[in-house]
Amino acid sequence: MAAMHERGTRVREVRRRLADEGPPWTRPRETDFETVTLPQIECDGLRDLLIAERAQTVVEIGLAYGSSALAIGEALTTVEPPHPRHVIIDPFQESEWSNVGRDLLYSAGLKPIVSLLRTPSSIALPQLLTEGLVADAAFVDGSHRFHEVFVDLYFLRKIVRPGGLLVLDDALAPPVRAAARYYERNLGWTVHAETLRCKALRLPDPAVEPPFGEFRSF
Repeated sequence: MAAMHERGTRVREVRRRLADEGPPWTRPRETDFETVTLPQIECDGLRDLLIAERAQTVVEIGLAYGSSALAIGEALTTVEPPHPRHVIIDPFQESEWSNVGRDLLYSAGLKPIVSLLRTPSSIALPQLLTEGLVADAAFVDGSHRFHEVFVDLYFLRKIVRPGGLLVLDDALAPPVRAAARYYERNLGWTVHAETLRCKALRLPDPAVEPPFGEFRSF
């Protein structure tokens, strides 16, 4: 447990530097980090949600500059589960982000608990399901196209345990909001918490599978 405490201290320091100084590398676009990354206050809220959840295994879609991933890492080091696991899916981490998010996670000492999958979520999530992964929570900040968000949520409902949490970034964006609304209306997902940018949805326990003939417009 001492190692986890030490790792937690390193994570908090890397998070502080990232918020204060920005990442060591950014794409050549004005204010790209500020535009893309999850704001610090939202990261703190995500961390606190996962700590309250006592999360041990978390799936994250989208890494980019690593702000949310570091917050998830801080939550896992605070909870101190016996086998923490943080599965991150980002097919563009090298080509688009020059591995900056990955490198920040490693500099924070999180490499032992992180698995970075570099395939699209529509491929990675079915593979994780086939492997039998069970997660306590997921953070979704990948593609914001409706069909891709919908598919992400379809597979995550089978990976995140009944009663677990799904947290959506940019929850007010019309494609994200519409995809989530289907699951709220038809599969019994309920709003656990909301911020200006994110929405945390609680999966029902037991899981809901509606009859073939039942459909609620969303």
